[in-house]
This record gives sequence, C-alpha cells and structure tokens, in this order.
Amino acid sequence: MPRPKIYLAPMSGVTDLSFRLISRRLGAAHCFFEMLDSNALLYDRPKNRQMIKTIKKDAPISAQLLGADPFAMLDAAQKLTTLVDISSLDINSACPAKKVIRKGAGAALLKNPAILNKIIKRLASKLRIPVTVKLRIGFNKRDVRGFVKIAEACQANGASIVFIHGRTTAQLYSGDIDYESIKAAKDALKIPVFGSGNIFNPFMAKKMLDETGCDGILVARGAFGNPWIFKDIERYLKTGRPPKAPSLSVKKKVIKTHLAYIEKYKDMPHANKMGFMGKVAMWYFKGHYNAKRIRRRICRVRSYKELVKLIDRVR
Repeated sequence: MPRPKIYLAPMSGVTDLSFRLISRRLGAAHCFFEMLDSNALLYDRPKNRQMIKTIKKDAPISAQLLGADPFAMLDAAQKLTTLVDISSLDINSACPAKKVIRKGAGAALLKNPAILNKIIKRLASKLRIPVTVKLRIGFNKRDVRGFVKIAEACQANGASIVFIHGRTTAQLYSGDIDYESIKAAKDALKIPVFGSGNIFNPFMAKKMLDETGCDGILVARGAFGNPWIFKDIERYLKTGRPPKAPSLSVKKKVIKTHLAYIEKYKDMPHANKMGFMGKVAMWYFKGHYNAKRIRRRICRVRSYKELVKLIDRVR
C-alpha cells in the first residue's frame, strides 16, 4: 500500500511563508498558500502579493482559490499562475465563515453544486495544472448519499483530488468527525481522497487513515506551535512508536527560527508584526506549566530582539 501523503492545509492568516518554511523544516512535504480570494486577486490588492510571497525552497506548493463566479475564478487562476509556480489549484467549497457564505462562496457551494461543477469544469479544462476541490460533508446536516453525489460530480467535472473536512458547515470546527462520509466518498471515487479535521497528533492521523482508507491527510490547526507533527505522524505510521515531546531547549530553538522567518519575510507595520510574532510564540507555549505568565510577558514585548531574549529566559 502506498505511503499516505501528509500535506499542510491552507489556512487564512496562518500559512504564510514563515509558517510553511518551519513546517517544511520539520517534515511537511507539500504546503498550501493561505486561502486566496478570486476577486481580490483580480483587483491586485497589495495583501495578495504578500500572501503569495515565496522562495525557491518553498516547494512544491499549491494554492487554494475562493469564489462563486466561474469566469472570475478562471481569470484569477490564470493570473495567479503567471505570478507564482504552483503544482495544483484547489477550489474552496469548505470555508464556513459567514462573510464567505454570504457571497455564495466557500461551503455555500455545497448548496449550489451546479455552480461548483461549472467552476471545476471551467478551470480543469483551461488550466495546465491539476485542479482539486476542498469539501465539507454537508451544509446543515449529514447526508452521506447526497454528499457522495457531490464528490462524484467533482470527479466527473475534472477534479484530480478531493479534500474532505469531516464536518458539516453548521458544525464549523467543533464536534465529531464523520469518518463514514469520508469513507463513502473514498469508496465511490477513483481519484485520491484526503481526509481533514481533528488531526492534532499522530494517533488522530492514524484514526483518520484507518477509518476512511483515504490516500492522505491535511494537517491544519494541529500544526499550530507544533511543526513536529509532520515528522511525528510519518514516524508513527511507519514504526508504531508514540512520539516524544521535544525538550524545552529544542522547542525554543524552533520558536526562534520561526520568529526569524517572520522578521525576515513578513512585510507589515512594526506593531502588527510584533502582534503576529506574539501570537505565534504563544502557540508554542500552550500547555507549558507557566504559560499564563509567559503570555503576559509576550504581550508587553515591543521588539523582535526583546522577544527572542524573553524566549531564551524561559525555564
């Protein structure tokens, strides 16, 4: 049986260049840019240029596009491929954010599969790279048969992979994962199926693979402050040995490397950058016995060098 693939999922405001580089350094073989809005790309907003910032070693990389207009989605996709070298393009029909749903995009496409199919068909027939689709297992409620029909239509219209978050849109990011629906789609499709949701450790990764038979997994929030998760999953699947938590000295070294990437590559006002660095540093100290005190100190830091010194002093 082929080794399952482990990808870093696209996450808005999270999977920037610094996050991808630290994830790759610790085992992520394939990453996504942050989710990109098709209209914002067409209007060439400066924020999008920052979001698709990359370097040579940040590869292979895929992009995920959000939108509800097949023509605008194609125009945005074609423009994107002239700006960056991506290995595939994903259509987001899974984002549950209210502002996205109101636009008829993201998970709202689950309620309008005809539009979703038009988008897939248009992009798959015009682009030279594979087109993939990210789905949820339903909008308001679980409907295995209806969901499998949507997944089959994605395949029929040219999707090369289907990524499935095992919750309904109404569940947002809480509640149990519906492994049965992901398995039903895997059994019905000939193209690869990836499972997503609650992959917070190697044990949950194995559960997803065992319960669904899927070809790979997407790691999302499980990588927050835990870029080791990629190597840990791979090692656990190969050997069955539970992972060991990194020592504090190793953790501090990785935090400082991540912050150095932010300092080098993140182009934003100083105050915003310090807030972003603080958020990232706090991820790593979650669960630390002195986490509350560390968070308070991080919030008072006003410079990158000061933050690095604070991390060095953590015991």
